[in-house]
Amino acid sequence: MKTAIVTDTTAYVPDDIKAELGIRTIPLLVTIDGKEFKEDADITTEAFYELVRGKGPLPKTSQPAIGDFEALYSELAKDYDAVISIHLSSGISGTYMGARQAGELVPEIEVLTFDSEISAYPQGFFAIRAAQLAKEGVQPHAIIEELEEMKQTMRAYFMVDDLSHLQRGGRLSGAQALVGGLLQVKPILHFEDKVIVPFEKIRTTKKAMKRIADLLAEDAKNQLLDAVIIHANRYEEAIAWKNILEEKHPNVDFTVSHFGPVIGTHLGEGAMGLGWVKRRGT
Repeated sequence: MKTAIVTDTTAYVPDDIKAELGIRTIPLLVTIDGKEFKEDADITTEAFYELVRGKGPLPKTSQPAIGDFEALYSELAKDYDAVISIHLSSGISGTYMGARQAGELVPEIEVLTFDSEISAYPQGFFAIRAAQLAKEGVQPHAIIEELEEMKQTMRAYFMVDDLSHLQRGGRLSGAQALVGGLLQVKPILHFEDKVIVPFEKIRTTKKAMKRIADLLAEDAKNQLLDAVIIHANRYEEAIAWKNILEEKHPNVDFTVSHFGPVIGTHLGEGAMGLGWVKRRGT
């Protein structure tokens, strides 16, 4: 069977990798001052942070229309037997459910949906792995099985400069945001049961970054890992952190990614994250 791989723009897979592996993406939307933009098509990440900087109204985000999924799957049905559609956590977005519903409307192709239970480039790791397997001719249900196994070794932790973005966007409870603001902590956050929750509360950004690096070190002791540093308009700091971590962990393959407009709406400028997964074949 010939299998297509679809993900959404919140995976932030670089264009060259998408082109090389044939990964298709469907855009989520961000609305700023009443104007709607398709992520990665109508607005760049740099322009987004310039537009929303300050204390103005919080941008709004929305999932793709079911019709957009349906149109993409119908187009893929001309050349493929199946599609694996990989999306950000169903606990923070309806995108995954929209993909499932659209798949039922296109009987001419088998649509297998996968809830990454995460977002940003760790979600991209799933799409990249799936595309590699598809190019090798692995059958779609076997690809899903490998993605489920991969999920067991996926880790991602992040911190934000201001918890109010998550609280105002409904992605973190008001009580947790309030406590964080009062204590002026830099909580480490992660996904648990598909939603964003605090992992640990730490006083400073420096200590939070060290704690996340220590968590990576624990997993890197006895296995090869692929890792990503993710930033919200903190490129220089991300590169500096990458250089430090690369020296300490030669068995970890690092890359740098970013939080684009949709995820950046909820995390705010200045957020930083680190994610990793066991390398394929190890």
